Formats: sequence, structure tokens, C-alpha cells
Amino acid sequence: MKRKKIMAVFGTRPEAVKMCPLVRELKGRDSADICVCVTGQHREMLWEVMRELDVSAERDLGVMKSSQTLFDVTSGVLEGMKEVLTSESPDVVLVHGDTATAFAVSLACFYLGIPTAHVEAGLRTGDIRSPFPEEFNRRAIALTASYHFAPTTAAAENLLRESVPPSCVFVTGNTVVDTVRYTLRESYTHPLLEGTEGKRIIFLTAHRRESLGAPLEQMLSAVRQVAETYDDVLVIYPVHPNPCVATVAETILGDCPRVRLCSPLGVIDCHNIMARSYILVTDSGGLQEEGAALRKPVLIMRNVTERPEGLAAGVARLVGTETESVFRSVSSLLENGALYSQMSLAPNPYGDGNASARIADILEERLL
Repeated sequence: MKRKKIMAVFGTRPEAVKMCPLVRELKGRDSADICVCVTGQHREMLWEVMRELDVSAERDLGVMKSSQTLFDVTSGVLEGMKEVLTSESPDVVLVHGDTATAFAVSLACFYLGIPTAHVEAGLRTGDIRSPFPEEFNRRAIALTASYHFAPTTAAAENLLRESVPPSCVFVTGNTVVDTVRYTLRESYTHPLLEGTEGKRIIFLTAHRRESLGAPLEQMLSAVRQVAETYDDVLVIYPVHPNPCVATVAETILGDCPRVRLCSPLGVIDCHNIMARSYILVTDSGGLQEEGAALRKPVLIMRNVTERPEGLAAGVARLVGTETESVFRSVSSLLENGALYSQMSLAPNPYGDGNASARIADILEERLL
């Protein structure tokens, strides 16, 4: 009997962080042929993560171009996947999360009648424009997917409320916890950590599309205010290469002695510096889950999150985007030891680091 083929498709750094442990798990079992296709929605950052997580790709669409738009990515991936899917003829295609890549790949599979399996399915804010365009992408993928791998019970319940058949919904945990277990090092050094003895490190990320402009300026102004107020604080900020982010970061924080701006970090550096940080301050999605896995309090510079489990568990808090709100929230966590202990000791709601094995088990049972 012909061996089944599973194709994993991803295109961005965050997707790679969460899909690589699943690819390694599937390849390690050797129960099906595994093909990895990258779209190149991100380029250098994507390949760096794949090298660090020991995963290679058989196919590469290479869609990334300068100043690319959502139109460019979506149309490029949709057209490119037509040839890949036709020539490879996979039995199921794995997509992840909420990116333009995941949406376009799922649409291409739908057009060709190929089943898709959605990893990290069911996250919702209820606001179609926040996060933008990710909330739409997740909902659209759910309409066509055959397998919905929800990271939490709450995510699974979202899918059931949308009339996804219960037989297609599986609670697996989040694969990012698998990656965190893989990347952490007991003995770890980095130039960014030099001279940080006695300092409380705030690890900062801020780059989302909906943050650009005034929200980002207000967020970074709050961070500067924190750095100037607390002399035992050091902020480490890997700056996204988007000029709309990099220019603002340099303008507001570039001359602040308690802020270290740097280029984007590899996943191993990122996780290990986060593990040695005091607080994580972010507008991202994945960092909310990584922070929970690392038992680090996470302050989310957004007004809504599709990951409410962290809020319910107590490891994360929404702090908005306005300067006063962000500054007040960070200050409270720096000054209130009881609050800090409460958040840092909160349980991780995103799983135990075995999500990839659970997903592989389900695919073997249903597909092979």
C-alpha cells in the first residue's frame, strides 16, 4: 500500500517556532512521508529558526519581497501552492495559526480538495479586526479544515460554538511549550546579558501591524519612562526590521542607557534571555504562551487577546497601549512583590510539552 504523505507548510518565524517540533516528531516516527514547504513570507528569520530547531525544507516558494503587502503574500502563496500541491499530492497539509501563509495555503487546499489540519486552532478575540488580519485568518481556516488541533479547552469550545463537528476537534496543548523545552540551556551566556548582575531585565517586543503609529510611540514612551524611573531595570528590545518599527524605536529609546536595542534574536537566544528576565512586556501573541511556559509575568500591550487562558491563569495581564496605562502596570509589577509572586507562580495553561506527540498520534490513528 502506498505510504501516506503529510505536508507541513509555514512561512514566518513564529510559525516555524511552533511547527518545527511537530515536524521532528513526525519524521522521527517514520510512519509517513513528511514534506516541508516554506513560503518565505519571512526569509532570513525563518531559516535561522529552522536551523536552530534542526528542520529543513524540501520546497520553498520564496514569496518574500521588499515592502510586501498582504495582497502580495496572499496571492503569491495561493498561486505558488497550486503547483506544489499538484506535484506533491499530499494526503493532508498541516498549517499553523493565523498568518497570511496559513490562510492562503488552506484556501489552496480547499480549491484542490486536499484535507488540511490546523495546528493552534480555535483562538478567538471576537473582534474581526483585532488582531488584524489574524482573527479573520483563523476563522477562515476553520471553515475548511478537516482536523482542528486546539491548544486549550477554551479554544476547542470556540470551535464547537462555530459548529465544527466534535469528532474533528482535538485538545493537544500548544507546540510552543515543546519548543521551549528543546531550546532552554542551563549554561547560557550572551553579550546582551553582560553587566546585568543585580538588574531586573524587562524583555520587550513591540511590532504588530495594529501597533504601528501612535500606539507604538505611546508604548515605547512608557518603556522609556520605566527605564528612567527604576535604576535597577534594564530593558532588552529585539527590534523588528520593519522601518515603521525600527525608526520609532531608535528615536524614542536609542539614547536611553538602560535600554539595549538589538536585531531580532534567534529562538534559542530569545528563549534563554527571556528565561533570565524578570518581566516580559509585549504586543505579540506567541510570547504570551512562551512567558507562561517560562513562568514569567507577561504584560500584554493590547486591548484584547485571543489567548485569554493566560489572563485566567494569572500569568498575563492586558495593559492597553497608552503611555500612562503601560507605565502604571509595569511599575506595579516592579514594586509589588506579592503581585509578582502571584503571577510568576501561576500555572501554565498551554500544556505540558507533549503537544507534538499528541498531534502525531491523532494523525497516525486517523490517516495511516
